[in-house]
Amino acid sequence: MEMDQNASKRMKRLLLLLNAILLSIGNCGGPLIMRLYFVHGGKRVWLSSWLETGGWPIIFVPLLITYLQRRRKAGGSGTKVFFMEGPVFIASMVIGILTGFDDYLYAYGVARLPVSTSSLVIASQLGFTALFAFLLVKQKFTPYSINAVALLTIGAGVLALHSNSDRPKGESNREYYLGFFMTIAAAVMYGLILPMVELTYKKAKQEITYTLVLEIQLVMCFFATVVCTIGMIVNNDFQAIPREARAFGLGETKYYVVMVCSGIIWQCFFLGAIGVIFAGSSLLSAIIIAVLLPVTEVLAVIFYQEKFQAEKGVSLVLSLWGFISYFYGELKHSKKESKTLIPETEMPQTISSSNP
Repeated sequence: MEMDQNASKRMKRLLLLLNAILLSIGNCGGPLIMRLYFVHGGKRVWLSSWLETGGWPIIFVPLLITYLQRRRKAGGSGTKVFFMEGPVFIASMVIGILTGFDDYLYAYGVARLPVSTSSLVIASQLGFTALFAFLLVKQKFTPYSINAVALLTIGAGVLALHSNSDRPKGESNREYYLGFFMTIAAAVMYGLILPMVELTYKKAKQEITYTLVLEIQLVMCFFATVVCTIGMIVNNDFQAIPREARAFGLGETKYYVVMVCSGIIWQCFFLGAIGVIFAGSSLLSAIIIAVLLPVTEVLAVIFYQEKFQAEKGVSLVLSLWGFISYFYGELKHSKKESKTLIPETEMPQTISSSNP
């Protein structure tokens, strides 16, 4: 029994590591490739939104692999194709619709703001995730996690003081500030979505396996894509794609390469985010997203020669301080737990030795 528990813990840690890597790829690469589209002449916000979840058919690949493995073990008879039941499907559909609107808010912000600025602003999502996690899933906080949330949120807020100084050329004040507030709105909405995913796991009246997590990802992204497809139809984006491709700054072929890569990278983000929730918590998922901020910052400065003003430096320091605070608190908590577990495991041995 104890060996099974240890194996289960090791598997969960492995899944956490795998999904943290996927989240890292998506969180750093997604904003950069989306900005690449806008920098070189792309103007379709709904199209960019669509690409955030439009790669959902990729999820069929791991689902097919797991199905074939189950079928082989079961001898080919009575193997379930899908595990998802009605209540989980409805919850995933609702979260997916919200994700579709969140995609649009985020894409609008990336279209108007430099990547380094939009990434710092989106870090405020951690504070909203913490609030909704407390309300929806009764997330427990320590002084260290509260300090981390406060620092990361303040760090993002510092940008609002002198944010206008890095406004892209040719962009009006109105467009810039609208992009800023749309990004804040995206942070609020995704701060709600992460705890809603965790709540779905907790309230589901069925076993939550990683295969089911993949199915939830599939349904969420499908309905988010439906929302964005409607937006594209209304905005005539489908008709504009060939024309935009021909005028794209990097060439027509690279236009479509950017589209495909964007869809794949964003799938890494969404699968990594809900996978971390499965193996950890919604707050941990938000913490990892915030922690990756310095990497995205550095990459944006390298690839797009974006300015790095003093307020971004202050914001970055506060974000790193918050990151260190959170994981120091987690380290102390895990050490405390291991110390309390030792006497519990040794207690029966002490009693048995005193009673021959």
